[in-house]
Amino acid sequence: MENSFNGTSEYVASEQLMASVNVAIALQKPLLIKGEPGTGKTMLAEAVAKSLGRKLLIWNIKSTTKAQDGLYMYDTIQRLYDGQFGEEGVDDIARYIKLGKLGEAFDSDEQVVLLIDEIDKADLEFPNDLLWELDQMEFYIHETRRTVKAKHRPIVIITSNAEKELPDAFLRRCIFHYIEFPDAALMDEIVKTHYPDVDQNLLDQAMEAFYNIRSMREIRKKPSTSELIDWVNALQIGGISASEIKEKLPFVGVIVKKDEDLETVKHSVE
Repeated sequence: MENSFNGTSEYVASEQLMASVNVAIALQKPLLIKGEPGTGKTMLAEAVAKSLGRKLLIWNIKSTTKAQDGLYMYDTIQRLYDGQFGEEGVDDIARYIKLGKLGEAFDSDEQVVLLIDEIDKADLEFPNDLLWELDQMEFYIHETRRTVKAKHRPIVIITSNAEKELPDAFLRRCIFHYIEFPDAALMDEIVKTHYPDVDQNLLDQAMEAFYNIRSMREIRKKPSTSELIDWVNALQIGGISASEIKEKLPFVGVIVKKDEDLETVKHSVE
């Protein structure tokens, strides 16, 4: 398939995930990615952009973000400031129109990958407010009476931590994929993309301890893939042996981040 994603040397993707990305590209629909924190949702967009040789634009969503922020902003304050100081071109409103990330993606001369990161952080109406623009790939700038129409339909990847339910109308327009937490075989492969020369015994013991901690029912914040990668690095730098991991769980603060979780883990070792 032309313009297809097959993973990268830095990002290990499952067959199902690669298929979802490629279906979304082929159908020209946004790809909605869900999964617990640390499963590589944001990194997926980076990998897709790198694999396809596309520029990546990232729109980080906050609780105060409005759909309009992604389209454009009319900088009235700068225009007023320029008018007070006699700057030329104040009458040209277009000078004070600043495109947002979605606007940049539409206006780009080449196809880009647009990441709308953590969409569930915004107001419940936020996804619905984007429906027209994502469907029609255009929006209207009232101040300049200009329609910005996508020169090339961007590859849109949307992430969610499932903190809020997204509207059905929005979900109908997306291709959906849930990133399952990696099993031991895939995790071994993921860690080795970062540290190909890691001692296998050390990695095996680290992963065994890691999955044991994740399986504890009392753990409130389960350690993520990125935290395991950091832990393996810390163990290597510290010169820790495989046997010490099982006995002492050195540098456990790299993967366990809450006081009560730390107490739970310590009791399990004693």
